[in-house]
Amino acid sequence: MSRVVIVTGAGRGIGRAHALAFGAAGCRVVVNDLSAAVAGEVAEQIGPRAVVNTDDVGTWAGARRLVETAVSEFGGLDVLVNNAGIVRDRMVVGCSEDEWDEVVRVHLKGHFATLHHAAAHWRGVAKAGGAVSGRVINTSSGAGLFGSVGQANYSAAKAGIASMTLVAAAELARYGVTVNAIAPAARTRMTEATFADMMAAPEDGFDAMAPENISPLVVWLGSEEAGDVTGRMFEVDGGRVCVVHGWRRGPEVDKGARWSVEELGAVVRKLVADDHPVPVYGAE
Repeated sequence: MSRVVIVTGAGRGIGRAHALAFGAAGCRVVVNDLSAAVAGEVAEQIGPRAVVNTDDVGTWAGARRLVETAVSEFGGLDVLVNNAGIVRDRMVVGCSEDEWDEVVRVHLKGHFATLHHAAAHWRGVAKAGGAVSGRVINTSSGAGLFGSVGQANYSAAKAGIASMTLVAAAELARYGVTVNAIAPAARTRMTEATFADMMAAPEDGFDAMAPENISPLVVWLGSEEAGDVTGRMFEVDGGRVCVVHGWRRGPEVDKGARWSVEELGAVVRKLVADDHPVPVYGAE
């Protein structure tokens, strides 16, 4: 499939695996990473169908130049894979303003800025009468879906990405664009430090935490075949793929009139006792 693909944060880890998988599928790939050296290594492995881009996706201008690179080098854009991210893990009381701002900037703004400029490109093509088969695959996290102790900044950004995916899917369908998200678990520089035992590669047998396990789903979601799947979240790790539902209404009580403060204690306790949320990662 000769589609034009952007992968952000494609120099290492999961992003690198995505870029190589799209390249192996015959796609033309814009390998985005702040490091020209590591991006260049990935592009070299893909071959002449790949180009390097070192723009910072957490800036409006950088995201615009990234999309322009795909259009100028390959004549268009079909797939945007938002993968770039960082961590600055801290408990709430220890998190600095800079640590909050930088994580939200790279993850949440970095996803939105590229999405905005890609969407503007596809809208222009559609309004000019061209055919659009656009695909966006965002990267959320289990931390964004269920929370993670010590990662308030990261969890908030990843939760924002999940909600943004739903909105973008609804808005961009009219232009022929699907928007989905994944919540992957794999061995990366970020996870190796935090979950060393879980992420360790086995001596033999299936390596469930290999980042390459994530990419087949991303490549499929980027294909023309996947045009009827949008607004969905997928947990993916090892050989497991799971559709994840967002916030859903649980138990409820409607009095049909205003409650008194005195009444609500027993009511709320009964509601939460009847509900069974997924526990926050790392909570005791």
